[in-house]
This record gives sequence, structure tokens and C-alpha cells, in this order.
Amino acid sequence: MVVFAIGNASRGDDALGPLLAERLEALDLPGLHLVSEFQLQVEHALEIAGAGLVLFIDAAQGQADALRFTEIRAQAGRAAFSHALAPAAVLAVFEQVEGVAAPPAFVLGVAGDRFELGAPLSARAAQAGEAAAALLRRLLAEPAAARWRACLTVR
Repeated sequence: MVVFAIGNASRGDDALGPLLAERLEALDLPGLHLVSEFQLQVEHALEIAGAGLVLFIDAAQGQADALRFTEIRAQAGRAAFSHALAPAAVLAVFEQVEGVAAPPAFVLGVAGDRFELGAPLSARAAQAGEAAAALLRRLLAEPAAARWRACLTVR
């Protein structure tokens, strides 16, 4: 399983990805390949090779719910936000390079409000981060696409 934790620890609520990555790293789970980055690039497609599941974790600005957990499919294109590539585009690059379908992939959006350079984590983001940590423990306890689909917040 590959988990991408995306974000910048110096930009307020954008730190949610790296903070959750630290928590996952402390669990020292076998079979977990953790990638923590500021933004997704085409090179990240290579990290997916051999994975049975892929999870992208990122702070989400303007998201009403604390968590948004969705399944995604490969889709070419550039992101409409600050990352160089969207998660679906990383999957599309993987498929193009490897010549096989991407493994089941999911995105966990964690609500945040403040993304300014030097801003502290907001109270809302801290609460959403706790909810995300609880969901991640549940997901990683049963790393199977069918089990994860039962936890989707958007179908």
C-alpha cells in the first residue's frame, strides 16, 4: 500500500498531510510505503508500482465536512489547485508508463481554513485531523479496497 501525504508544514492547515504522515510513520506498519511531499509530480507515479492500494491525503480548502473520503480513477490533466498534478493525474501517468491499470485509489480530503505562510493550524483543522487519524487507523487495520469502499463519504 502506498500513502501520499501532501502538504506544506509551513502553511497553516496545509500541514495536515505532513502531520498525519508523522502519525502513520509512528505506527511502523508492515507493507506501508509512505510518501510525504509538498505537491504531487509525475515522478510520484513510479511510487505506485507494485502497490495493491493507493491513498492520497491532503488538506482541503472550502470543504464543508471535516472529512471527504472518495475513490478515484485515473484521469489525465493538470490540477486546478496548487499541486502540480491531481491524484487522478498521477494514476493516469502510472497507467501510461506501466501499461497496466492503476490499483484501487482513494483520496482523503481533510478540511482546513487557513493556508497562509506561517499561520498556525486552525482549531477546525486540528479537529478534522483527529477525525482523519481515527479513520486512517480503521482503514489501515483492514487494507482492502472493498472494506475502504464501505467507508466512502461520497460515492
